Amino acid sequence: MTHEHNYEIHNSLTFDEKLVKLLEHWIKHNDDHAENYRDWAKKTKEKGMNDVGLLLEDAVDMTELISNKFKKALELIKNR
Repeated sequence: MTHEHNYEIHNSLTFDEKLVKLLEHWIKHNDDHAENYRDWAKKTKEKGMNDVGLLLEDAVDMTELISNKFKKALELIKNR
């Protein structure tokens, strides 16, 4: 099985277009991680590991802060 990339399409994008695509990807990626952390925080609390759950909830908050920075950057680029 081969793993291919279509670099020709990416090379035809402007710098701003590439950055928009990256930011959109990073936002989605971070949001997926935050949801996973949130699920595990809940599971750990249900198992009596409240201290672990609280740390995972902190990770959710931190991940959401990063996503918000990416969203603000994306907004700035789109409003240029």
